[in-house]
Amino acid sequence: MKITEPTPGAPCWVELGTSDVDAAAVYYREVFGWRAETDPRPEAGGYTVFHLGAAPVAAVTPLYAPGQPTAWTVSFATRGADALAAAVTEAGGRQVMAPMDVFQQGRFAVLADPEGAVFSVWQARDFPGAALLNAPGSLGWVELATRDEEAAKHFYTRVFGWTVGTHEDYPQWGIGGADFGGLSALDEFYPDDVRAHWLPYFAVADVDDTAARAAESGGMLLVPPTDVPEGPRIAVVRDPQGASFGIHRVGTEG
Repeated sequence: MKITEPTPGAPCWVELGTSDVDAAAVYYREVFGWRAETDPRPEAGGYTVFHLGAAPVAAVTPLYAPGQPTAWTVSFATRGADALAAAVTEAGGRQVMAPMDVFQQGRFAVLADPEGAVFSVWQARDFPGAALLNAPGSLGWVELATRDEEAAKHFYTRVFGWTVGTHEDYPQWGIGGADFGGLSALDEFYPDDVRAHWLPYFAVADVDDTAARAAESGGMLLVPPTDVPEGPRIAVVRDPQGASFGIHRVGTEG
């Protein structure tokens, strides 16, 4: 991810919704060295921020709604959450959670594209988003898995104004030439029940070592450490509660 600070239209934060916040805090501490800090206010609903050193890098929350899956959600920065939520609706997506304020931190909305891939948007006030991006232990890349690539390109370029580049037949999302994510096809090799989704990738210094820790700590390697042709070394992990995430060697994305 060439973008290293929260930028309108680009990924700025990631949140894990999980059935066991305490277990997730232990797991991600073992994998990435994250420190968990829970907001003590009752109205915060158990919202817990992961820190790497002093820098906030991600968050974990309980599952707030019946049927909510255990999953990571990618958040994109915006100057206007209400306007962007309206643009999503106009482009054929839907509002999972209408725009709302989070104390004085900012304003957010949870949205879904026409194929059902869920993401959120963040309009910052006191809290801009992740203090580290594309550094070891922080968000480094995001990937949309979808069954209709052309429809996805049309939707996201219309809503966010993203550019779409191609690198070895792998479309990449960007802002002004700064790529931050990619587009992967859910083809015939994927089971029918795998739905469109956004997958965060965290940058690491050593993919093999991190993947080994992830597995030894109770996770499952969905994709073992692999060299992508003309691309980075990656792995994909499912955590003990069932949320999937990727890792890639820092500085090799795109």
